[in-house]
Amino acid sequence: MAQVEATTQQEVPGAPDEVFAALADYRTTRPELLPGQFSEYEVREGGEGAGTLVHWKLQATSKRVRDCLLDVTEPTEGELVETDRNSTMVTTWRVTPGTAEGTSRVTASTVWNGAGGIGGFFERTFAPKGLNRIYGEILDRLAARVRG
Repeated sequence: MAQVEATTQQEVPGAPDEVFAALADYRTTRPELLPGQFSEYEVREGGEGAGTLVHWKLQATSKRVRDCLLDVTEPTEGELVETDRNSTMVTTWRVTPGTAEGTSRVTASTVWNGAGGIGGFFERTFAPKGLNRIYGEILDRLAARVRG
């Protein structure tokens, strides 16, 4: 098994604290950011950043649906980490100051232990591209939401 990683980065309007607060709002904002690949979204505990337990199903491809139950932590300022109880998948969202005043750079990075063999080869080749497209949609929606 090899580790698979997908990382997407985008500058969005808004100060880092404002953008982070939007990302950390699992009750109201986060469900509005999720594209059609997500279903059965449910906040089971918390709802604001660390201490949140959130569930969703992610259909990354027509054949692959992940049932995700995620514990949210904030190990450092400007960072949300979503650790899936059902797999090895960990997604880290980082919000840092952007290149222009009043903007933020948001990075979404997911890692997991991929399959072995030929299936693993295809997973390492194609899964990051699909996940990056999904994250791109989320970040586009985040930019539109913060811009308001």
